[in-house]
Amino acid sequence: MLELGQTASVTRAYRSGDRAMFAALAGDDGTLPSHVPGPLIGALFSFLLGVELPGFGTNYLKQEMRFLQPAPYDEPLTARVTITKLRPEKHLVDLETVCETADGTRVCEGRALVYVEDVGA
Repeated sequence: MLELGQTASVTRAYRSGDRAMFAALAGDDGTLPSHVPGPLIGALFSFLLGVELPGFGTNYLKQEMRFLQPAPYDEPLTARVTITKLRPEKHLVDLETVCETADGTRVCEGRALVYVEDVGA
């Protein structure tokens, strides 16, 4: 059952070598910044929403992300999602999304709105 304040997190360190792999997959011509690209941070939130909280069957409706500063390569980044609002009558769940470095520096924050068939509240 989903509850207000429920949270899930994942920690991952993107390595410098991941930059070249991302550039190849994105078809980049070598102009990627020297920090972790935003889509890789977004992928952490996507993983959490689809696998951890709310989990399987979650459908993304909307996501907003504000990048506060560059996320460094070769340092652990922790992404966290927290339920801030449940609307069971509409099957909607609002979540806060945050990504921080190991020392607690916030590199990204935002929110996500997802559709979940069984909100359970």
